[in-house]
Amino acid sequence: MQRFLQLALDFLGGADPEPPRPAPAPRVEVATEPALTMTQVFQPAAWHHPRANRTLRLGTCDVAYEFKRGKRRTIGLSVSPDGLSVSAPRWTPVGEVEALLHDKSAWVLDKLQSARERAGDLAQARITWADGAEFDYLGERLRLVLDPAHGFTQVGAVFEAATGPDALATLRLGLAGNAVEAQIRDAAQAWLMKQAKALFAQRLDHFAPQLGVRYSKLRLSSAGTRWGSASADGTIRLNWRLIHLKLEMVDYVVVHELSHLHHMDHSPQFWNVVASVMPDHASRRKALRSAAVPLGE
Repeated sequence: MQRFLQLALDFLGGADPEPPRPAPAPRVEVATEPALTMTQVFQPAAWHHPRANRTLRLGTCDVAYEFKRGKRRTIGLSVSPDGLSVSAPRWTPVGEVEALLHDKSAWVLDKLQSARERAGDLAQARITWADGAEFDYLGERLRLVLDPAHGFTQVGAVFEAATGPDALATLRLGLAGNAVEAQIRDAAQAWLMKQAKALFAQRLDHFAPQLGVRYSKLRLSSAGTRWGSASADGTIRLNWRLIHLKLEMVDYVVVHELSHLHHMDHSPQFWNVVASVMPDHASRRKALRSAAVPLGE
């Protein structure tokens, strides 16, 4: 049955006679072990999925994984921050599943490590909404400052650019010094969403003519797993949290979704459309995949 997987003086003296040379030391052969990869060095001794119902030794690691059977034709492996999940057809013997896991153990262990590192990056990116909190805005660090006196003319919040090479830009919020975390979060996110919508509209209007398409609506999304989407009716949905990232990544998502107005798939023809205005789309896509933004706060 076929298995598929989404894998280094001589010193000459005067007239003195040359002293006798010592006999060469016996050569000793030393056996060396092959160098360990970074993944092997840093992997934990065990991985445990919270819904694990089977355990298997892969390399030097014990992997407790979630095993499910269902109406499918192939064995599927899925790795998330929780751990490894395996899905198999109802008729597939467990021995065949385990043989596949042994065969793909390097891939599984690498993906488990990557998922854990990704979860750590996201946890580090999480914002504690308080006076002095910092987060990224268009790829640059921004600091929140509470201004109880509301010493600015704008409503709610005002952006102040950095005044020196080592200084941070500031988002000044018209809130009391004792404002609770939810109030600070809501005020800051309202400002971020406003900036996101204005920027997204500007970038859509910039790229749509180059791609030969028209979009009908722009809607902001707060999806936890998708940066954007496009509908056949011309509606473009973009995740407002893109505002945390560099403009080059925002532009990639904008071009990606506009290109779907030509092809509602990820066929070679679709990628040709993307490449027509963004030849470096692959490197931007890779950067986007590794980006960590504060989700779900």
